[in-house]
Amino acid sequence: MTSLEAMSLASRCAQTMFDRDAATQGLGIRLISAAPGSCTLGMGVRADMIQGHGTCHGGFLFALADSAFAFACNSYNDATVAIGYSIDYIAPAQLGDTLTARCTEQSRSGRTGNYDVRIENQQGQLIALFHGKSYKVRGTVLTPETPHE
Repeated sequence: MTSLEAMSLASRCAQTMFDRDAATQGLGIRLISAAPGSCTLGMGVRADMIQGHGTCHGGFLFALADSAFAFACNSYNDATVAIGYSIDYIAPAQLGDTLTARCTEQSRSGRTGNYDVRIENQQGQLIALFHGKSYKVRGTVLTPETPHE
């Protein structure tokens, strides 16, 4: 497969995953870009995401990172699920912030992979670091009916 074909496949897989993902869409998360083993998502911090200390609830940050991880590890058209993850909250996200989550594949071999997600705000300030472990299961992301370029 050429790199152009791999990029096209990753984009189609990410868009298909996004289109099926009501939870991600419901949070207002936007698909910015996808490539083999990577994905970038964006999310604005809304008033309904603010917790008792006046900052973005960590669950929303986790959901943003988890979605970026899911789209990245499924970018090869192999159905892949999470088998573990951790997140470190570095700085609080504030109401009105525009967050960007960039997921990068660190390793992929056999059925498992390791992925890191970096969440930053609009000033490039680090908000959270996420690490996810993936496991390839049976099946594909794209169905035979999914249009191909």
